[in-house]
Amino acid sequence: MNLTLLPQAFTVCQIPDTSEIDLSRGFVFFSRTDEELSLVCETAHVPQHTLAREDGWRGFRVCGVLDFSLVGILAQISGILAEQGISIFAVSTYNTDYIFTKADVFDRAIEALADAGYAILE
Repeated sequence: MNLTLLPQAFTVCQIPDTSEIDLSRGFVFFSRTDEELSLVCETAHVPQHTLAREDGWRGFRVCGVLDFSLVGILAQISGILAEQGISIFAVSTYNTDYIFTKADVFDRAIEALADAGYAILE
C-alpha cells in the first residue's frame, strides 16, 4: 500500500462557529457533533478565533480510493505506530484515510511504516 506525505504543518482545533473556515483551501477537515465543532487545517490558515488548538501535526494520505468493504487498513497502520509508542489523529473521507502524528515523531512514524512494507511517496 502507498502512503503520500503531506508537506504542510497542520493544526487540530475546536472552533466556536464556522464563520472563519476557509473552504477554498486544499485541506480542511471539519466536523460537527452535538458537543463540538472541530477543524483540522493547515497551520498557516487556522481561524483567528479558536476555543482550543493543538499545533505541530504532520500527515500522510493513504493513496487511492478505498472501497467501503475493505477491512483493517486504519487498524493496521495505527497498530504499527502504536507498537512504536506513536499516537495518531485520523480523519476519514469518502475516498480514503488521512493519518496525522505530532511533528516530532513523524519521521519515526514514516520509518516504521516503511519498515512494515508501506511505500512512502513524497
